[in-house]
Amino acid sequence: MTTSRPVQEFFAIGDVCQLTDLKPHVLRYWESQFRFLNPAKNRSGNRVYQRREIELIMLVKHLLYTEKYTIEGARQKIDHYRRTGQLKSEARMALQHETIQNLHAQVREILEILDGTTAIAHPGE
Repeated sequence: MTTSRPVQEFFAIGDVCQLTDLKPHVLRYWESQFRFLNPAKNRSGNRVYQRREIELIMLVKHLLYTEKYTIEGARQKIDHYRRTGQLKSEARMALQHETIQNLHAQVREILEILDGTTAIAHPGE
């Protein structure tokens, strides 16, 4: 019998920052600029994000940082995706694109270490 790990449903802002490689102040600013980024708050008043919101954050990041849209341009593009029913698929594609970019960067780092062009950082040194 195999048991699967439970799927995490809610993420704290620190977790989202790690997953998206964004600073908390950037996420808070985007929440003020994109009305669909409106995480719930827990009893302590801390933001809690759902998976869907993380996908949307990755779409915003892709539009702003990779596609070089302005905030207004990204808003319009996302509204277009929403009207045409493409929002979910575009958000997932943005997440996949970011994942692939991160993997490429990690492979490059590993290759540089193997080639001897990058020193290995050892903790405590």
